[in-house]
Amino acid sequence: MAVDYSVIGERIKNARKACNMTQENLSEKMDVSIAFLSRIERGSSQINLKRLSQICEILGISEGEILNGTCSDSPVYLSNEFAILLQNCSSSKQRLIYDVAKVIAESKEQ
Repeated sequence: MAVDYSVIGERIKNARKACNMTQENLSEKMDVSIAFLSRIERGSSQINLKRLSQICEILGISEGEILNGTCSDSPVYLSNEFAILLQNCSSSKQRLIYDVAKVIAESKEQ
């Protein structure tokens, strides 16, 4: 699966704006140019893991939220993924998945 840097950039931009930060503020904290950050947010420049971790730490979000669009702490974590998965299954497979998920959900965590 190819990495869509424009989607990642859009998520970074949205997270930055949610923190009421300008590109200038974030680029200063990262010690990079505004132009570089702008290219990341547009998806025209690839971001490495070190920079991604740095951005996430500054913005107080997880790397998973940027890469996958979901946060494991969210109450709707993987809801869309499950919905898509189930759409592509027969009703008998859907029932099996439900039954297995129910057993797991109702079991005590260790």
